[in-house]
Amino acid sequence: MDLETFVKELEASNNQVLDQLRAMDARKAFGEGNLDVKSLLKIALKNEVEAAEIAARWIETTPQVEVKLALARQAGDEAKHYRLIEHRLKDLGVDLTGFNPLAQGYSPLFQYLTTLTDMIERVAAGQFTREAIALIKNQQFIEFCEAVGDPVTATLYRDVIQQDERFHHELGRELLRKYASTPEQQERARRAAVRTLELAEELQDLAWTKAGIHHAPGC
Repeated sequence: MDLETFVKELEASNNQVLDQLRAMDARKAFGEGNLDVKSLLKIALKNEVEAAEIAARWIETTPQVEVKLALARQAGDEAKHYRLIEHRLKDLGVDLTGFNPLAQGYSPLFQYLTTLTDMIERVAAGQFTREAIALIKNQQFIEFCEAVGDPVTATLYRDVIQQDERFHHELGRELLRKYASTPEQQERARRAAVRTLELAEELQDLAWTKAGIHHAPGC
């Protein structure tokens, strides 16, 4: 399959699941469950530090300089997001002294991503698929912030964080177009994307059933 067709097919396959993820949260009312901007932003801190760390971990073992630099850019962006969210929480009166977003351990999605050693799998799972999930989750969070009267947080996500996440996703698309040239590579990319989406769906279900959390932002 030629590269352009492959990437379009992968995106279409991803979108089928992403539409389900979008619908799962869309069906929940804003007043339902444990939902407030401060709590959701603290969840976002964990997502951001995990995203920064996985990109940083992959840099050393990625041979292609172009991809190393893409991962370095992503690690820096996610670290920037962490600081911006941290500052926003402080403005909202949240004392983060002693707060460790990883106190409960890393997520199953992070743990899966650490097992990936192939560059194509990493790009397909991390930049192309995980960042596509983040775009959807962040848009839902923006709409939530607007609905509850927090335009400052909504603007932070819309004007800064979403722009970076869209860049990461599009960069993943370009890297797959360039490097996923063989049937074997394309199949590895498909498997990595599918597993990433499965874990994202499981995490969303778990957040709702165990903690009543929905409309949480991505990374």
